[in-house]
Amino acid sequence: MRVLLVNPEMPPSYWTLRQTCRLQGCKTVSPPLGLITVAALLPQEWELRLADLDARPMKEDDWQWAEMVMFTGMIVQRQNLLNLIREAKQRGKTVVVGGPYPTSMPEEVLDAGCDFLVRGEAENTIAFFLDALKKGETGGVFQNREKPDLTTSPVPRFDLLHLNDYVLLSVQTSRGCPFDCEFCDVVSLYGRKPRYKEPRQVLAELTAIQRLGWQREIFFCDDNFIGNKAHARKILDRLIPWSESNGSPYSFWTQTSVNLGHDRAMIDLLTRANFSNVFIGIESPDEDVLALTGKHQNIRHPLEETLNNIRDNGLNVVGSFIIGFDGEKPGAGERIGSLVEATNIPVVMLNLLQPPPHTKLWRRLEKEGRLLEGRLHEAGTNLDSTGGRLIYLPTRPEEQIMSEYFYLWDYLYEPSRFLARTYRYILAMRPTRRALAQSRGEPVTDGHPRRTLPLKQRLKNLVQFLAISWRQGGCPSYRWQYWRQLLGIYRNNPSRLVKYIGICGIGEDMFSLRETLRRKMWPGDSAGDPKERGQARSQGRK
Repeated sequence: MRVLLVNPEMPPSYWTLRQTCRLQGCKTVSPPLGLITVAALLPQEWELRLADLDARPMKEDDWQWAEMVMFTGMIVQRQNLLNLIREAKQRGKTVVVGGPYPTSMPEEVLDAGCDFLVRGEAENTIAFFLDALKKGETGGVFQNREKPDLTTSPVPRFDLLHLNDYVLLSVQTSRGCPFDCEFCDVVSLYGRKPRYKEPRQVLAELTAIQRLGWQREIFFCDDNFIGNKAHARKILDRLIPWSESNGSPYSFWTQTSVNLGHDRAMIDLLTRANFSNVFIGIESPDEDVLALTGKHQNIRHPLEETLNNIRDNGLNVVGSFIIGFDGEKPGAGERIGSLVEATNIPVVMLNLLQPPPHTKLWRRLEKEGRLLEGRLHEAGTNLDSTGGRLIYLPTRPEEQIMSEYFYLWDYLYEPSRFLARTYRYILAMRPTRRALAQSRGEPVTDGHPRRTLPLKQRLKNLVQFLAISWRQGGCPSYRWQYWRQLLGIYRNNPSRLVKYIGICGIGEDMFSLRETLRRKMWPGDSAGDPKERGQARSQGRK
């Protein structure tokens, strides 16, 4: 059987990071981990090809080669996925579909012509599909009500990837989340009882990645890596010596809940294991809003203190915020902006509230008659949290919400303000363990030998630095600020210089997205008159 595994193209959004990809000589951020995990569950005698359309366009040769086409997709890929299913059927292919979006909204996928629909997680469901295929069946919907034991999950087929296409590779150590935030679809998709891989499985995946010659960062894409702290410690206790014995080959990203900020021991374990960035759902500075949405873990300690603790102890926070919650009072955008400025978090994700299907929020809004089904099915606008239309009736005027949202993007990602925030943030971050030990005249005891990058990678890093310096230190009005701050980091926190430059590079994507949203909010006003924007914001509050 010749099988083509297809990941549809992602529409432009916060996470596409096209400028960052170009600066690093890559085509997209990360590969479709679910699809290459499915590939590892298929019969070994099958011939497999991966077509990640977020990195490379589909080739006519791929269509002609394939006997069967297997698609995955998230909700933001909805329209591209449906179009691809229709094209595959027009070409006479057997079509198999799975993933988060088809699991949540199977009707649309079936209507588009899907033959076999695999709902839920593949580890304990793909066997039903394979059995049906052996029996000669030509279609069906397969689902297992039980969640799979992740100790049975195989090492994903990383070998199917064009590694040079990606900024990050992903591994996953758990699924599910113990928290039950109303607006999040993790529980509806993966359950509230987390399930885990064994440390040996995680190390096997990292070893497979290393053998393929991967040299960039790795993302632990658990929805909440510290959801079970005992599990996280088991992983980290094995990861630290593995990393030390392999020359500390990787820096890691992950996602955690905000309560990490009051667990210094866990932060220390993460930094010892060479984690450098954590993505955190902060959502709102308003405690009453957080309580209403079930985000109780965010109100146990003051947010500013919590976030500063994480930064001070060596981890960079990428924060996520949402505007449009029920009960939200006017001025939410300004309050979010104030918290970001108080904590100096450089990179934040700014979202409009969009209820994913079958979450508690979705069901409540549906019961209250507040879902706008017509907007949901508009091509290109469905569930777009980065500047799309709301698909529900909010409790305050939509114009007010949109005005505050666009204002916040415009304010936080004004380049000079972004650079100043980044500078303050990195200055406040403690030096690396190695730099601290050297400053005290002590031997380095973190176990991480200094890594010598291959010449090719060093040249790539130099080109990336020169490209960022040209974009931000060449022609822009803020060019002198860029050079002053670069010198300031070099003098005052030199071990964090690479981190600082990397964040400056991400700024290029944020500046670009800011301009896109500005044109959407203030069409024809390319200069973005601050006075007019202020008037629009004031009118939105009335």
